[in-house]
Amino acid sequence: MSAKSLRELEDEMEHEDIKQTGTKNMEWPTFIISAGFFFLFVVLCIVNEEWASKLIYAVRGFIVMYFGSVIQFSTLAIWLICIVIACSKYGSVKIGGKDAVTDMKTFNWFAIILTTLLAGGGVFFSAAEPMYHFLTVPKSFGAIAPGTPEAIGPAMAQSFLHWGFLAWGLQAIGVMILVYACEHRGMPLKARTLLYPLLGEKGVLGAPGTFMDALSLIAVAAGTIGPIGFLGLQMSYALDVLLGVPDAFTSRLLVLVVTTAVFTVAASTGLYKGVDFLAKWTLYIAIFVIAYVLLFGQGVFILDSFMTGMGRYLTDFFNVSLYRGDPEWLGSWTAFYWPWFLSYGPTMSILLVRISKGRTLRQMLLVVGIFGPVITNFWFSILGGGGIFMELANPGSISGPLNNSGLPSALLTIMRGLPLPALMVPLSLVLVVLFLVTTGAGVVYSMSIGVTGMEVPYRWVRILWGVLLGAVSVMLVKIGGARVMNTLQTFIVIAAGPLFIFYVPQLWGAFDCAKKCWQIDSGLLPEAKPTKNGGAAE
Repeated sequence: MSAKSLRELEDEMEHEDIKQTGTKNMEWPTFIISAGFFFLFVVLCIVNEEWASKLIYAVRGFIVMYFGSVIQFSTLAIWLICIVIACSKYGSVKIGGKDAVTDMKTFNWFAIILTTLLAGGGVFFSAAEPMYHFLTVPKSFGAIAPGTPEAIGPAMAQSFLHWGFLAWGLQAIGVMILVYACEHRGMPLKARTLLYPLLGEKGVLGAPGTFMDALSLIAVAAGTIGPIGFLGLQMSYALDVLLGVPDAFTSRLLVLVVTTAVFTVAASTGLYKGVDFLAKWTLYIAIFVIAYVLLFGQGVFILDSFMTGMGRYLTDFFNVSLYRGDPEWLGSWTAFYWPWFLSYGPTMSILLVRISKGRTLRQMLLVVGIFGPVITNFWFSILGGGGIFMELANPGSISGPLNNSGLPSALLTIMRGLPLPALMVPLSLVLVVLFLVTTGAGVVYSMSIGVTGMEVPYRWVRILWGVLLGAVSVMLVKIGGARVMNTLQTFIVIAAGPLFIFYVPQLWGAFDCAKKCWQIDSGLLPEAKPTKNGGAAE
């Protein structure tokens, strides 16, 4: 890896236009496969919307039926492996080498991690999901009357499962492999390098590696396209309620176009100037919203619901993580979430390696595997717990709009029930947009690294990926019709499902790579010698 900081590289690239408009470093097979997939999907939607819709639903049904249980078990195993590495002596390995120093402030580093990894849909679901489980208690918790105080713990616990430890573990598991293979074996900082424990240098640099790169780009793009579509639904609903603008495809299209433009510009200006700026301000506003709701909302109830939910979550952790008793319900919730978060894994592992130089594996794994999930769960308690309180105090106040207008209605309804709604409603909507554009910008930047191998990718590649993500989200919202939420979720599952095959090597490869890094740093293993192919001798 370059000894220069990312800020220095970006500053240099700004003044060298030839590097930003060139093609020398393009991985054309990877780019053609991944970009071609989305281009063909857009064409298919234009030619025959009905057939495109039927196709994605059929593929989703197949993945959920035949691979759901395996994905659930592996998701749990992946998080446990991350925690074991963090707590072991191998957690002391420094990312970037034993002499590496950090090139990003801790707050900025944490802000990018928190706002990019899972925040794309976090605001959208944080208000709605706890309320949904409160009104329809998952069967894994037994016979509990819905809509009662007894349902609070299970409702929060189920939401914590979907957005907590296991979801975040999927983002971190690849870092150990990338650190070893890139820093000590000369492999490229790309998704293909995650195959190193299974296929070695030839597999990484050959056709399997190209396919892995393309598949990971398709998956992470789909995982980001979904939240872009969710944002379109939420903002369109808000325009209808607040300004009387009909909640129709036209208003959703306008929101999607503006959002795509913002995160594309952010990605094209660089990780420091664009993504870092958005991440910091997103976190500032989120902290203000948390403080405001705690002080002027029902702070005691929210804290109680968080503690009750965490207690139930930890007590029933393995039971709810591996529950298979209601396949239809799982297909709409857990079996949707795990492929979604898995879709971010390879690309987010690349981003984590890139922004975590000078920090240890332990620091990174604890932030991603423990602190990030707990903060996310607390965020869900702020909005979800606040909504449950309002529903208990005034039945139908939240559940009515939720039943009539679906998940997009929850956040706006809750915010309108707080003091000073004229401030909190627009602020919450700004926060939704900021979370999403931060995620979009971070993903576009990482995808561009994936097809160029450059620490500061070509600007035209970043712009092209941003436009493609926006275009596909528009097509999905258009063909979804009355089932637009299901259509967005379905597309995520079918694009990310096949990626699971490439996660298998990480179940043993992550620990082995962390061990080898520690042995090299400790002088127990020799440093690798470069080979003719640009890799390293075994």
